Amino acid sequence: MNKERKLIIAGNWKMNKTVAEALDLVRGLKIELANIKEVDMVVCPPYTALSEVSKAVLDSNLRLGAQNMSENSVGAFTGEIAATMLKEFSVRYVILGHSERRQYQKESNELISKKAQAVHAASLKPIVCVGETLAEREAGQMQAVLETQVRGSLAGLTREQMCETVVAYEPVWAIGTGKTATTAQAQEAHAFIRSLLVKLFDEATARRVRIQYGGSVKPSNARELMSQPDVDGALVGGAALEVRSFADIIKNSI
Repeated sequence: MNKERKLIIAGNWKMNKTVAEALDLVRGLKIELANIKEVDMVVCPPYTALSEVSKAVLDSNLRLGAQNMSENSVGAFTGEIAATMLKEFSVRYVILGHSERRQYQKESNELISKKAQAVHAASLKPIVCVGETLAEREAGQMQAVLETQVRGSLAGLTREQMCETVVAYEPVWAIGTGKTATTAQAQEAHAFIRSLLVKLFDEATARRVRIQYGGSVKPSNARELMSQPDVDGALVGGAALEVRSFADIIKNSI
């Protein structure tokens, strides 16, 4: 698939996998995906597995991501993880503002923007998540919700930093539900997000930013989703926990 922007497909393992299970998964992915060069491929295990997984992917085309990070660099923040700690394990990407953290940890757009700035300050790359709930979509508020989240979560970033930021559109109603936005719905939301980036930054910056789709991505729908002009990859949840399904999503995308 000849796209203007290189696809980026990341697996968000959430709170799954012991260290041994994580290593099994990564070893399988290394074999299955050894020859893939057309896609940036990222695995995001829980913190406890970062050390061992970082060693396992060292000689591969897989990149390592973390599922969250503190906006603070050091100090009395019990239970938090700083950018310098992630960098020790060769982490390249950090997921920020996932809908589960917005919902359960009450993360605000303002906090997410501080985290995004901290990620860039450490020369890492944020994957900033945005998306509407079913109630918001049914009330016709999708665009208003996305505009508020995009403006708030990306506030304070420079054009250069924005070009190194990945945006993940995750319709909350399609996460872990088996429901998937139609390709038309996904493209509409992605195109709207890109139009916001034109307003907030400029046309050239907006064209460079990669926007992932995250909402029950499966091998069977990957090709159609990735063929949309403004869909530049996927943030994969459940299907990233098995070698076959994650590898097939990537293979079906190119």
